[in-house]
Amino acid sequence: QVQLIESGGGLVQAGGSLRLSCAASGRTFSSYVMGWFRQAPGPEREFVAAISWNGISPSYADSVKGRFTISRDNAKNTVYLQMNSLKPEDTAVYYCAGQRIGAPQYGYWGQGTQVTVSS
Repeated sequence: QVQLIESGGGLVQAGGSLRLSCAASGRTFSSYVMGWFRQAPGPEREFVAAISWNGISPSYADSVKGRFTISRDNAKNTVYLQMNSLKPEDTAVYYCAGQRIGAPQYGYWGQGTQVTVSS
């Protein structure tokens, strides 16, 4: 069982930066694929980025590639999302998610943190 708590959201002007953190409980964090998703007003939750258990081969949505960086510190049970060159369209609630290796989908989700980018 993993519990996820996001932090670091807030209000920032376009072109600014924020770093989101996701602290995980549980001793098996290092065996999980970790991801970030976001949801703007509307029904769809959008994939943002993901990172493997060992931090190799992160993946990104095309909309954030080159601006966002996902990383993790397994010693601290924390995954990060560094967001640079933010745009108003990045405004959303950002969710951290965990996928146990071998599981078919993300099974653990945080409560979300709001990111608002003003123009």
